Amino acid sequence: MVKNNISFILHKPQLSENIGSCARAMKNFDFTKLILVNPKPIYPNDKIVATSVGAKNIINQSKVYKNLEDALKNIDTVIATSARFRNKNIKHINLEDLKNIDFKKKVAFLFGSEASGLSNNEISYANYTLQIPTNPKFRSLNLSHSLIIISQFVSSILKTKTKPFKRSKKVKTASKKEIQSMVNICVENLEKINFFRPKEKRPIMLENLRNIFFRMDLSDKETRILSSVFASLGKKR
Repeated sequence: MVKNNISFILHKPQLSENIGSCARAMKNFDFTKLILVNPKPIYPNDKIVATSVGAKNIINQSKVYKNLEDALKNIDTVIATSARFRNKNIKHINLEDLKNIDFKKKVAFLFGSEASGLSNNEISYANYTLQIPTNPKFRSLNLSHSLIIISQFVSSILKTKTKPFKRSKKVKTASKKEIQSMVNICVENLEKINFFRPKEKRPIMLENLRNIFFRMDLSDKETRILSSVFASLGKKR
């Protein structure tokens, strides 16, 4: 079932009520995979279960991670939700563009905390950013409202069948874990030649590197080749 490929990731959610409401919204449209990254409330708790209103099974089978990198290890495509345009070299899409997403791959929708949304650092792990059209003078949406809008739209897309992709079945898309491993090898060797200068610019330089590699639709073979290239360059010094 294609819906089993789709996950909803709540990054640092602040309120128990919103977590429960998100689980309820997912169940409304028959999605089951909920992932939380470093939630502020004790998880799970009675308030979360109560506000999930019948979606306790989603709460019980959800996964919790301490950081975003671990949460994305088995994901192929990450779509980050954002209420504002980011001045980054990343593809910005709207709801209609979701019709072109290959939901036969493992796709995750990433939502930021209620207080601050997603930072540029967190966005750098995404393949796309998605903005839900709202009143330009009042763009802020409740976390569960954003999730239910996307859930409904994706559910309707899956019912009408997504566009076929012509990629060979023999080509396997690299997982986020494989890409991150490749990036780590690259960064390790760049560290050795003191590439990240000045030090205060290191975080933004890492963001830019992730933006490049995570946005590329690399195959597992291509990722292995690049990993070997980066490792070999380190040995040549």
